[in-house]
Amino acid sequence: MMNMKQELKERANTDSPVKLTRNMTIADMIKVLEPEIRKALPAVLTPERFTRMALSALNNTPKLAECTPMSFIAALMNAAQLGLEPNTPLGQAFLIPYKNKGVLECQFQLGYKGLIDLAYRSGQVQMIQAQVVHENDMFDYELGLNPRLTHRPIAEDRGGITYFYAVFHTISGGYNFSVMSQSEMELFAATFSKAYTSEFSPWKTSFEEMGKKTVLKQSLKYAPLKADFQRAVNTDGTIKTELAVDMSEIRSECLVDSVESDEAA
Repeated sequence: MMNMKQELKERANTDSPVKLTRNMTIADMIKVLEPEIRKALPAVLTPERFTRMALSALNNTPKLAECTPMSFIAALMNAAQLGLEPNTPLGQAFLIPYKNKGVLECQFQLGYKGLIDLAYRSGQVQMIQAQVVHENDMFDYELGLNPRLTHRPIAEDRGGITYFYAVFHTISGGYNFSVMSQSEMELFAATFSKAYTSEFSPWKTSFEEMGKKTVLKQSLKYAPLKADFQRAVNTDGTIKTELAVDMSEIRSECLVDSVESDEAA
């Protein structure tokens, strides 16, 4: 495990040809830290590709450039180690500007499609999906000893969203599903997502997909998935300021307040 703050301090006190300065950009810092980044990157990803991912994320969300460089690089490394593309139309993962104790930092969040990818990669899941129910759909479910769920979407004029649900089947034949109403989802997001009030939060830009991710996580609590999957899921919603060969081992920073809309404009 490497503490990046200590690494920067040590480099500043050496005769290294690269000089670190306070106004160094995130792109410059990536170049300086390339040897350490290379150690932590998965074998399929080069430092050059990592740099392109960073620049793409910065172009898509310019406010990220104002985050502390270490939190941004750590969040990007988290996505890289999970094999997920952040801040792209794929919706696999998100890097979100977030005010933590008055300092703008970068928060890592899994996307709905990223969670599905990780579940399939575990090798334990045969089928997994999340769906949205609209008010004019035919929808019914029952819990208890004989749980069942039926959803028949209509072709058009489906109306507003009423429910979210997720279901999975394991390779051994087991299954489970979870259901949340639209109002339950809104309350959940406001209560448990620290970045919910940020205009960059995927809850603001992709509420439907974040709702799907939420019911997927609720459902997968009961899936017989390996510890690697659970560690990956535990990185969701974290802010980190260190690099490691396994980013799931790094403790998350405490979250306090979000980026207000007037600050993020």
